[in-house]
Amino acid sequence: MQSYTVYLTRNIPDRRDFVNITDEVADAVRDSGICEGLCLVNAMHITASVFVNDDEPGLHADYKRWLEKLAPHDPSPQAYQHNRTGEDNDGRSPHAADHGARGGGCGHRRQARLRPLGALFYGELDGRRPKRVLVKVIGE
Repeated sequence: MQSYTVYLTRNIPDRRDFVNITDEVADAVRDSGICEGLCLVNAMHITASVFVNDDEPGLHADYKRWLEKLAPHDPSPQAYQHNRTGEDNDGRSPHAADHGARGGGCGHRRQARLRPLGALFYGELDGRRPKRVLVKVIGE
């Protein structure tokens, strides 16, 4: 059993965006030298997510609109108790809790396998600063 770890760093200029990281994760699986195993892809920050879904702009626009309805942005301390700590990212933590913190996949002969038409995304829910994504491949 061996493992291989890579960190992807993102610095998204917008407060919220979704970035396709499928190719970078596939590169990590290939570079690992592991032929059979599992790949964990994990957002290392509370206000970020990793998820598998279709690479379709309308779907991403729907996600953004839905998340804003779930917890509208309001930096005032009256809107969210979390903002009373000096933060201004209000409902972004619930967004990540609902949206998913990690994605996974399996590898076969050094190729990442996702469902047909699926892609792996980094979901930024409170951008404007560097954040990391852990990619860990484990297997033989």
